[in-house]
Amino acid sequence: MAQKTLGLIHTSATLVPVFAELCAKYLPGVKTFNIVDDSLISNTIACGGLTPSTAKRVVNYAASAEEAGADFILYTCSSIGHAVETAATLSGVPVLRVDQPMADQAVQSGKKIGVIATLSTTLEPTSDLVRRRAIAAGKDIELKAVLCEGAFEALMNGDATTHDKKVGDALKQLVQEVDVIVLAQASMGRVVDSLDEADKKIPILASPAIAIQHVATIIN
Repeated sequence: MAQKTLGLIHTSATLVPVFAELCAKYLPGVKTFNIVDDSLISNTIACGGLTPSTAKRVVNYAASAEEAGADFILYTCSSIGHAVETAATLSGVPVLRVDQPMADQAVQSGKKIGVIATLSTTLEPTSDLVRRRAIAAGKDIELKAVLCEGAFEALMNGDATTHDKKVGDALKQLVQEVDVIVLAQASMGRVVDSLDEADKKIPILASPAIAIQHVATIIN
């Protein structure tokens, strides 16, 4: 049987090694390649949301990945999720947004679902996805969306300590209020690792590993 190829489309070069490690662990027999365009996320943040022109470029990258030989395409950024769903309807190979398997897992994990982000441009699309996946699954949920004000700006200014404290404080509070937490940005995962076990008494889900494990069940 021919070796399968996964095309990964990123909006930040920092995600390339993250997914390379996960693919080596969960997809050892699958070839991978990366397409990176950080203007997709910078334009989305600057405009306060996904614009038609940026969405068009997102969709076009699926065609490029397919032409490059991808048997499966994974977009690794939640903020461009709506455009990824459009790309999936136009592609000749399966296309997945990174947060869909995580959203499905959250819906199955509890009724009260918390979504946390440091960017409103990520919080809204992830929250919307969780609501729609709940409807698709026939589940009645209560969703609490939390924006960590100032955390993203701190990180961009090189102040990781302030970022981590803001996210950590928000997580500790949210753990008391919901059954499961969805991290809208994978960059927050390292904050979860630093929490005391008492603050991790419910599932706190991050998309990268869940997405690659999901791909493994389909592509192999």
